[in-house]
Amino acid sequence: MADAGPSTQEHNTGDEFLKEAFNILMQDAVQKGTDRSHKVCEWMEPEELRGALNLDLQSHGESKEVLLGYCRDIIRLSVKTGHPRFFNQLFSGLDRYALTGRILSETLNTSQYTYEVAPVFVLMEEEVLKTLRHFIGWKTGDGIFCPGGSLSNMYAMNLARFHRFPHCKEKGLSALPRLAVFTSEESHYSVQKGAAFLGIGTDNVILVQTNSRGKMVAEDLELKIQEANDKGFFPFLVSTTCGTTVLGAFDPLPEIADVCERHGLWLHVDAAWGGSALLSTKHRHLLNGIERADSVTWNPHKMLGVGLQCSAFLLRDTTDLLTQCHAANAKYLFQTDKFYDLKYDTGDKSIQCGRRVDCLKLWLMWKAIGSEGLERRVDRALEHTRYLVEQMKTREGFCLVMEPEFVNLCFWYVPPSLRGKQKSPDFWDRLGKVAPVIKERMMKKGSMMVGYQPHGNRVNFFRQVVINPAVTKEDLDFFLNEIEMMGGNL
Repeated sequence: MADAGPSTQEHNTGDEFLKEAFNILMQDAVQKGTDRSHKVCEWMEPEELRGALNLDLQSHGESKEVLLGYCRDIIRLSVKTGHPRFFNQLFSGLDRYALTGRILSETLNTSQYTYEVAPVFVLMEEEVLKTLRHFIGWKTGDGIFCPGGSLSNMYAMNLARFHRFPHCKEKGLSALPRLAVFTSEESHYSVQKGAAFLGIGTDNVILVQTNSRGKMVAEDLELKIQEANDKGFFPFLVSTTCGTTVLGAFDPLPEIADVCERHGLWLHVDAAWGGSALLSTKHRHLLNGIERADSVTWNPHKMLGVGLQCSAFLLRDTTDLLTQCHAANAKYLFQTDKFYDLKYDTGDKSIQCGRRVDCLKLWLMWKAIGSEGLERRVDRALEHTRYLVEQMKTREGFCLVMEPEFVNLCFWYVPPSLRGKQKSPDFWDRLGKVAPVIKERMMKKGSMMVGYQPHGNRVNFFRQVVINPAVTKEDLDFFLNEIEMMGGNL
């Protein structure tokens, strides 16, 4: 007996639910979620939150009205990362064009591995990657969108190893010497994770000294490479950072590229955070020398506000290294007798099989506001950072960790009770407790969110990042006033 499938009534109910859910999405998540008169977060302790939500999965279905209630609760009790006073992460904002692209890609629900199943998106990804490479300064090259910057950095490590030892794909680690990766003390932890995942080992990630501003010291890199050679290591990769996570530092690429050329090492630039400065005529100098890299990580979901996830891995290589390194030639998917040009079946470049469409949201946003609009976003973010710096210099109690190079504004707030007591033996211990208390107060109030952390021998300080295009100077004044108000009685 043939399966009749879902009834017409079930289809109609699903359509009604979808329409009403979209209304809730627009009203509660988009409009209220970006409205200053609403909270950034509705804080609850885990057990309290568990009690407020019905998370149990049951054998029977529930009504449309109950499901819509769940949607409202999910939005209400989630952090509003698009809110103008969410400064907590290296992503923020809610671009409506990018959101439309995200909705489109989720609705179409395709996988970006072959032209036959994703014709529009295969061509679109090719165009977006070509444009990103153009801003790096490469006229040719390759690339792929990855599920986050950590995976993009891992791609770089895997390709660099394969480029130097092509036989490792078949023979494995036992056929290789003891490899060495070099990265700075300020680099992203994904370099360590990548080395562990790929079997290189975290002990073989050699940390290079940074200067007082968090930039890799090229002279120490040279020294560390020589020391590694003397100890029997085989250096093969230098992973630099343009826009470190905490301080926002940019490694000196020209000097490091010189070292890499002398020793024949692959140069990777982790520009997941700082790469978007390439779009700004005024600020692209921060990445001088990036055109000499072999590979680059760039996350438009960060500074450009595209929305998670959107991470590009970009290559200067034109020899189809991505495919050579990763292809498994699955005949059921990548048949060799297809009726179209097989170069458009790009899925074997990836370590994944199913791969979501991450290019559409960036493409649609770029189409809407153009390179000029993206440049304005970058410039505005740095202008707002400079505004905050100048305001802090006029207010008692705000103490910069250092003058920011990028949009990472690191500072301590010194409450009245600690002012003038810098020489007290317990001053720094007491100051280190200030940021966590202020963070707790702001989250329980729901007024804003900003990150803090210790760093090296420095006690806890705030790291403020302004990248949401909706942020105004009034929001920044509110931020400073709120810090003062929440920390004034500590």
